[in-house]
Amino acid sequence: MSGPNGEPHVAVGGAGGNEDEDEDGDSFGEEEYAAINSMLDQINSCLDHLEEKNDYLHACLKELLESNRQTRLEFQQQSEQQNMEADVQGPQPPV
Repeated sequence: MSGPNGEPHVAVGGAGGNEDEDEDGDSFGEEEYAAINSMLDQINSCLDHLEEKNDYLHACLKELLESNRQTRLEFQQQSEQQNMEADVQGPQPPV
C-alpha cells in the first residue's frame, strides 16, 4: 500500500527483521513515520504556497515591465514629434 504522496508504505521491522530493534532506537516506529510524513506534507504545502506567490509576483512584474516599455515608447514618440515640430518652425529668436 502507498502513502498519501504515492510513496511505498514501509513496514517497520521488515521481513525476517528483529522486532526488538524499535526498543533499541535503531529503527523508527509507525508514529515516527507518521510524524515525519505529516511534517513533510506541511513543508510541501508551504512550498506550494510560495510557488503560487512567486508565480503571481512574476506575472505582476512582467505586467509592470510591459507597462513601463509602453510608457517609454510613448515618451520617445512625443519627444520626437516635438523635435520635428521645432525643426519645422525654425529657430526661435531669443527674448
